[in-house]
Amino acid sequence: MSLHFSVLASGSTGNALYVGTEKTKLLVDTGLSGKAMESLFKDINRDIKEVSGILVTHEHSDHIKGLGVLARRYQIPIYANEKTWKAMNHLIGEIPTEQKFIFNMETTIQFGDIEVESFGVSHDAAEPMFYVFHHNEKKFVTITDTGYVSDRMKGIISNADMYIFESNHDVEMLRMGRYPWSIKRRILSDVGHVSNEDAALAMSDVIGDKTKRIYLAHLSQDNNMKELARMSVTQTLEGKGFEVGMQFEIHDTDPQKPTDIVYV
Repeated sequence: MSLHFSVLASGSTGNALYVGTEKTKLLVDTGLSGKAMESLFKDINRDIKEVSGILVTHEHSDHIKGLGVLARRYQIPIYANEKTWKAMNHLIGEIPTEQKFIFNMETTIQFGDIEVESFGVSHDAAEPMFYVFHHNEKKFVTITDTGYVSDRMKGIISNADMYIFESNHDVEMLRMGRYPWSIKRRILSDVGHVSNEDAALAMSDVIGDKTKRIYLAHLSQDNNMKELARMSVTQTLEGKGFEVGMQFEIHDTDPQKPTDIVYV
């Protein structure tokens, strides 16, 4: 009855994560079209009709683009906190009342045999939050879309077996890139996104004896590259005394292709 997951898509253009066991199937965010989401489920040989809940992190379009369509088409319950519901109601179309559920920040809900713990992050959305999944003493964390990782967040996510961790941009690529300064300032701010180096520094405070894999997520397609992110994170962690590749592995995610199913 192992906990497993696939990062269906991760990046500036859309984000979605499948998490499941043999009994319970969950989806975190639906940042691609309904058609694209259905195709991604086929790619990982999972049936979207078996999903028992969609957990929403926040209302930005790269996280909810296909939400309304999928929820209506497959009668899937949606879970989000009250401020996120208010912010996204007009963006996702009419959802039947019986499919709308409140999942407050800093609370835990049991979905079948998976316990899901929510925690707040620092991002320019109504009330953004991410999730820790617990099953049979295994702990799996997803954290992206945050301008920094606070001590409070670190305490919640520490010593997980596996992480999906934001590594959004290379600071120099962002500074020298084509974005207007207002957008650059937003990304670099405390309510923007963490850089490769800052992500690695946060990782160095939470990696524990249990940690086996880290997936670098939400990479900017304009201000980062997979190879650069991996190299930067690896160098920073090795500078902190970690043996990357021995103690744990670092893996990529992709904006269009799902990762293989990974067992935690």
